[in-house]
Amino acid sequence: MAQMYSPRARKVRILATLGPASNTPEMLRALALAGADAFRVNMSHGEHAGHAAVIAAIRALEKDTGRPTTILADLQGPKLRVGSFADGGVELVTGSDFILDADPAPGDTTRVQLPHPELFAALKPGTRLLVDDGKLVLRVQAVTPTRINTRVEVGGRISNRKGVNVPDVVVPLAALTEKDRRDLTFALEQGVDWVALSFVQRPEDVAEARTLIGGKASLLVKFEKPSAVERIEEILELADAAMVARGDLGVELPPEAVPPLQKRIVATARMMGKPVVVATQMLESMIVSPTPTRAEVSDVATALYDGADAIMLSAETAAGAWPVQAVTMMDSIAKSVEADPDYYRRLHFTETKPDATTADALAEAAGSIIATIDADAIICFTASGSTARRVARERPGAPLLVLTPKLDAARRMGLLWGAHAVRTKDIGSFEEMIAKGKRMALRHGVGRAGAKLVMMAGVPFGTPGSTNVLHVATMTGDELRGYKGD
Repeated sequence: MAQMYSPRARKVRILATLGPASNTPEMLRALALAGADAFRVNMSHGEHAGHAAVIAAIRALEKDTGRPTTILADLQGPKLRVGSFADGGVELVTGSDFILDADPAPGDTTRVQLPHPELFAALKPGTRLLVDDGKLVLRVQAVTPTRINTRVEVGGRISNRKGVNVPDVVVPLAALTEKDRRDLTFALEQGVDWVALSFVQRPEDVAEARTLIGGKASLLVKFEKPSAVERIEEILELADAAMVARGDLGVELPPEAVPPLQKRIVATARMMGKPVVVATQMLESMIVSPTPTRAEVSDVATALYDGADAIMLSAETAAGAWPVQAVTMMDSIAKSVEADPDYYRRLHFTETKPDATTADALAEAAGSIIATIDADAIICFTASGSTARRVARERPGAPLLVLTPKLDAARRMGLLWGAHAVRTKDIGSFEEMIAKGKRMALRHGVGRAGAKLVMMAGVPFGTPGSTNVLHVATMTGDELRGYKGD
């Protein structure tokens, strides 16, 4: 029998980043109870042994609650960094000259190592280098194969291993570093559900990662480089989901340029039927405060009105003083927005045209049926999750109950708008589909006596990607009487 657990009282999903403030079994449970649907393991920090312990704790929690729980492993990507300084750091004066070179010797007020030979070939005079999340700006004056002469346009303190962003050129860096490859192998061995690819610049980056993953996890692409946004459709064709990573986007672009790009990325992902996550600094003040600012609440609400599938907490849950409160606040904001009578109308500002396939046609029809007859729920029978993704793209007003025999498919639903995934035995006939759909609707509280259910499945049953059946059934309310199975 499928284990019972209640659907969330909201459609949007919450992705919580784990770290020192939240990686104990007790905190994981508290975050899940507060509303976290998925957990992000940041491979930029920590060791494999620590990550393995956290993943094991999530799986233990999942077994205890019965709720399929999503784990996303976020790869560090080719983050550019300067070398080290003799005194740990120096102060760069605006207007002064500063050299980046290939010499590994500790840096001083005149120079520091830049251990990325690819940059020396890509940079040209006039190119900007943004250091330490854009706090310092260097302008390239001259370049040789081993030396970059720059002028300090915005000065300040630069210290060991600070990050470097190059917004003006596409740097010929591999999307996956050697560390990323080791981390990816580890993550797949641990059975994570999603892999996030950082600092993507080209579709080729995504293709390489997908080949290495080999279908063992779903692939999410983080949009944090302007060059990636310029080729968003090509990149999303190869990915399973998108993330608006506003932190690095906000470094490489003027702050005022980020909101329009956020809307563009969300709209494009929705039109292409790919889940989209909005991330970074959503409730930033809750790292140190138990309550957010009004502007932060409004920011989260905007992402919801735009139709994001999921919203992510970063340092708020990873290292903040109030991780549970941050999740609780996200949950409250989402419930408030979704209770707005105007919410669904706003969602449908984005036109999501179906592809010319039977499955897409039925998914669109299901959304129309829900609206026309005021149906109570959509029941999706799926092996891969593709039917559920198509239905979610339509942003239906009724609950979406996803029934699957595959635990990995159920786990991947944690980033999908509105999906309440349940692992249960497969079906073998049309009659069994109807009967099981009604029983599971009763068990999970999405149907009652007289409720109309829109059911979707594929025939032959159990064949991934074969969605070709749509049926409307009415419940009597006594479907569980005397029934012991499922």
